[in-house]
Amino acid sequence: MLIGEVARRSGVSARMLRHYESLGLLRPSGRTGSGYREYSGEDIRRIFHIESLRSLGLSLREIGRALDDPGFMPSALVDDLIRQTRERIAAETDLLTRLCRIDAAEPAGWEDVLQVVAVLQALGSKSPAARQRAALSAGDEVPVEALVEAVLRETEPNVAGALRWALARSGADGTALLAKGLDSPVAAVRERAVRCLAELAGDEPTAHLRDALAHPDAVVRGHAALALGTRGVADAIPVLVDMIVDGRNDTDAADALSVLASDTATADRIADGLVSRLGTGTRPGTPTGAGAGAGAGAAQRLHEVGRPAGHSTRGTTEAPARVRLTQSLADIPGNTASRALIELSQDADRAVAVTATYLLRLRDAQ
Repeated sequence: MLIGEVARRSGVSARMLRHYESLGLLRPSGRTGSGYREYSGEDIRRIFHIESLRSLGLSLREIGRALDDPGFMPSALVDDLIRQTRERIAAETDLLTRLCRIDAAEPAGWEDVLQVVAVLQALGSKSPAARQRAALSAGDEVPVEALVEAVLRETEPNVAGALRWALARSGADGTALLAKGLDSPVAAVRERAVRCLAELAGDEPTAHLRDALAHPDAVVRGHAALALGTRGVADAIPVLVDMIVDGRNDTDAADALSVLASDTATADRIADGLVSRLGTGTRPGTPTGAGAGAGAGAAQRLHEVGRPAGHSTRGTTEAPARVRLTQSLADIPGNTASRALIELSQDADRAVAVTATYLLRLRDAQ
């Protein structure tokens, strides 16, 4: 088969076939009487082998070794090709992302394009100071996607705070992107996402924070509950009580509960939730029944440390947590909290009893 026909059938140009021959990669098996190259079936199979290896990214030199060196092993070369391909994909993905960010900014001219590029480069700088300056100076030309990406990867607290401020100030809707950050496999990214959502106003961020109350990550639940507490969302009460029990930002959690206790019904609900975590069971002589009132009902659920044998207790809470729960009743108004403190002032745990007695004196002095 002559070179022209080989080129037509293989899709490899005659010029490239001659180049392969000049490199010693391909040698026609024969010549015609007129001196034209003549390729055998084995030559054509070698051409297809060469093209197949080229499609994997091998250089012509590497292809020659692969085809002619019996001892040449592909494993190391393939691993290297995988690494190079991943690096190339990452670089191309980064370029595509930057182009999309520039397109989202809707630049009117090349000056606008250059300004966006400068800000994006500054946001990705290795210098925390440069990143912070970029965040503080970010204007409408910076796409919200770039700000969200920057805030989710930022490790410096000051820079992260500036980025959250820039995102909140931009007025652009990055809520959905931040909500996706809550599902990140990296705990630090999840925390950054929820903290940023906590600083965004509006119904959509609040809705995502409500959903975060059931998140498997306790840190995410905690930040969501603290933010919702300041917004008056009573759904946060159980998580805030859990935080007090666990000793995680318990002071902030208690403050949030005091903010939520703005009406009698919610105050009683909070007091009931705090008391229920102190323990369960009925102390002998504690009033029961409808006539005992809501406060007495809550007091019946107090944990009884040192209770005599034969009196069962469930949901035991450790002593430090019981003190924190008692302290959290301080700023909860209403009869339920007052009656619980009266009961706790007689608690077998001296730290709890002393704390409750002190809080009762403060309430009487008000």
